[in-house]
Amino acid sequence: MTNAPSGPQPAGLQPPPTATPARKIHMIGNAHLDCVWLWPWQEGYQEARATFRSVLDRMDEYPDFVFTCDQIVLLSFVEDHDPDLFARIADRVREGRWVNVGGWWVEPDCNTPSGESFVRQGLLGQRYLASRFGKPTTVGMNVDPFGHNAMIPQILRDQGMDTYTFLRPGPHESDLHDSGFWWESPDGSRVLAWRIPFEYCSPPGSVVGQTEKSLAQINHRAGVDAEPVMVFYGVGNHGGGPTKANIDSIHRFDTMGSFGRLKLSDPRQFFDEFAQALGPDGLAALPVRRDDLQHHAPGCYSAHSGIKQWLRRAQANVLNAERWAAVVSREYGIDYPREELLHAWEQVCFNQFHDTLPGSAVEPSYDDARDQLGEAVAIAKRIITRSHNVIARHVSIPMDTATQPVLVFNPHPFPVEVDIELQYGVQPAGVHVVDADGLRTPSQRIQSTATTDDKGRGAVAFRASLPALGYRLYRLIGGAASPALPWSPPATGGPAVTPAPVTAEVTDERVLLENQHLRVELDPVTGWLTSLLDKRTGVDVVAGAVGEHIQISEDPTDTWGHRVISYAGAGAPMSTTRVLVRQQGELRASVRVERTWGRSTVVEEFTLAFDADALDCAITIDWREHAHLMKLRFPTVLTDPVGTYEIPFGHQERPVDGAEEPGQSWIDLTGTVGGRTAGLTVINNAKHGYDVSPADSPTPGLTPSLGITAVRSPVYSWHDPRELEPDGLYSYQDQGIQRWRYQLVPHTGSLDADNATRRATVLGSTPRAMLESFHDGVMPGIHSYLDVETEGPGRVIVTALKGAEDVGRDGQTDVIVRAVESSGRPGTTSARFVLSFSDGNREVVADFGPSKLRTFKVPADPAEPVVEVNLIEWDLDRQPAPVGQPLVTPHEAPTATADDVAAATELAPADEDVQA
Repeated sequence: MTNAPSGPQPAGLQPPPTATPARKIHMIGNAHLDCVWLWPWQEGYQEARATFRSVLDRMDEYPDFVFTCDQIVLLSFVEDHDPDLFARIADRVREGRWVNVGGWWVEPDCNTPSGESFVRQGLLGQRYLASRFGKPTTVGMNVDPFGHNAMIPQILRDQGMDTYTFLRPGPHESDLHDSGFWWESPDGSRVLAWRIPFEYCSPPGSVVGQTEKSLAQINHRAGVDAEPVMVFYGVGNHGGGPTKANIDSIHRFDTMGSFGRLKLSDPRQFFDEFAQALGPDGLAALPVRRDDLQHHAPGCYSAHSGIKQWLRRAQANVLNAERWAAVVSREYGIDYPREELLHAWEQVCFNQFHDTLPGSAVEPSYDDARDQLGEAVAIAKRIITRSHNVIARHVSIPMDTATQPVLVFNPHPFPVEVDIELQYGVQPAGVHVVDADGLRTPSQRIQSTATTDDKGRGAVAFRASLPALGYRLYRLIGGAASPALPWSPPATGGPAVTPAPVTAEVTDERVLLENQHLRVELDPVTGWLTSLLDKRTGVDVVAGAVGEHIQISEDPTDTWGHRVISYAGAGAPMSTTRVLVRQQGELRASVRVERTWGRSTVVEEFTLAFDADALDCAITIDWREHAHLMKLRFPTVLTDPVGTYEIPFGHQERPVDGAEEPGQSWIDLTGTVGGRTAGLTVINNAKHGYDVSPADSPTPGLTPSLGITAVRSPVYSWHDPRELEPDGLYSYQDQGIQRWRYQLVPHTGSLDADNATRRATVLGSTPRAMLESFHDGVMPGIHSYLDVETEGPGRVIVTALKGAEDVGRDGQTDVIVRAVESSGRPGTTSARFVLSFSDGNREVVADFGPSKLRTFKVPADPAEPVVEVNLIEWDLDRQPAPVGQPLVTPHEAPTATADDVAAATELAPADEDVQA
């Protein structure tokens, strides 16, 4: 029985033979559960209880069995509806046999969410672990996502995690060949990473196949014969967990000595023994990865346009709600809506799950995702509207019956010049717009959203010049403006700028848009740019470029795009059906281009404002094709180009090779034109799948270009190698209408990443205008609640301003300010943040290295000092070992204090739909 490869567990197992390989294999029992995939969230909610009950039963049967859990939302599900089962889990956590890792609310897609979303994953997860079990985790874990952005190590370290385990990309999908290595962010933060070999879940029987295939994939370092390894087992995807047969086989093969010593373990034990086996010199000699961990399933960067746009909208709205709620709480004593914002962030973070956000789940799950993200937006809008009305009633707006007051609120932590579109009533002759001093701002009439016989209902677009995180008062006045009326200066000071005429012209020979900075020409046949001339420098990055703008091609790949490297192949162009001038006035001019292909249409409205140095485009796609994709391509004449992509909290150069890559809101191609450095940045508010393609790709004669994968229409949850039946009935993604915007920003000189990020932020979240009444108030007609000054080579941008998670002294709201160095330039950049409130200013002064993220707590009590905190909003001394230093062995997570537990219990879940 000692050598029985299968069958019942033998009694009285003997020690392994002397010839057993000198290798310890940490067998990690887990139950990977996709909250949403081929089933809706409600099914995942139930399965969490069933799986965890099974796990606890195995613990009763096997005293050495250890279980690893890594999605905190699953624990909240069980706590929500089965408190007795949750109490059993807590007992096993205290015993050390139930080990919580990961520290994030779910295993999210690790490319598409914003940087702040990754922060909130850990804020929810780590505070939950501290409040329920007394301590957070130090091990990051995302085994199932399809790639990992390069800023994750910095985020993990600042959330108290020093190690990271993952599965994808596999050794066949990337140039990453090491199982264990240091993973380093651009700021220098490191985590010790381990790629799981083969798979994270196993069949319900013997683990022999799982172990053999895993050992075959592990890359061992020469001279470290006894280096421990980690193998995951347990039934997964739909939950289940380790079975009796799994555990029995581990005991049996440990006794046989077949693979080495097998230990029922957890990731923390593994990492500690791994570090101990290598020693300081071995750890220091580990390879260092300073890059993304890519690629797997590139089709998921673009699958299901809806979920990606819904998430963008939800992220922006909830962040804006936090800012305004913090302002009115601090300024006017309004209760900070922690519970409402917690609810919103739970919905946002849940729908970043790695099968929801990538578009790989079943069709009905997107009805839930739309509703849940819509709920987050609705919560945010209520908070924003309440906050703006609280501020508005304190603004002094003197009576002037010939005018209609309008307050415009800028949620961004920097000044903006932006065109505001506003609907109004009772002005049949139209309106013009002035500032609080009666000085005119550029404006023009636009089409109203109301198509009625009510002649008084109309709409206006006007230029708002707004201070950072603040507001400005404007007024609507009926009728046309007097030519003698002086012009309003910008909010940031300086002389007023009188609008120069904007030209819009459509003829059989050319289409022209021109202002004082740019001259844009389009071909009336193709509907695409033949020139994008910067009149200030004489550089044109488009003139002479070769290649179609819109390419449609067959896409036979599955939903994930398995084994796809590039979608940048040749495609059919759309036919241009109409080109016309859409609007023209003192503020802006626009040209509308209409195209068709098959049963689908695309409308692009190109708009040039009077002072713009970028071309704006509002695009409407009505897509009716099956198993096809659409690329928007932007050909250039750049030579020796370099491609750069925005990633969460930063940006990264990648090869110009046509590969499909993930990104945030912008991509850039920079090279030379006529020997001068120049480039083109493309910004958008909806898409995440991109490429930068070299000359002669995919066919000879083409010039270098940028590409956005605008639409893919695979069958929902279609996974290769399943073949679709020719006569089968299937549901295809992205059918119907979608609307979004992009901007073309030509630049002479090198890429300005900070400028691109700020433009993208404004494009994704337009300042809000509200009609107001006349009343007394103590606040002026223009005010900023935040000022940021920087010195040094880089730039610093505030990414979050919010109320602290922990209630301050006497119930007051302390303010959290988080910022990141956004240029990536070498050197130290000094930043000074000034929060301006009626009872006095509070300042934060700090230095930032390139791409460095820092968080500060500004107490409401001016007697308390400003302190730096980590991303969980805890003191920095609760971090693990210093960045880049060898791990402490044995390594323990810091224990939560009584105050931590009391504060974090505010994260208690509410009802089922909240948790979903």
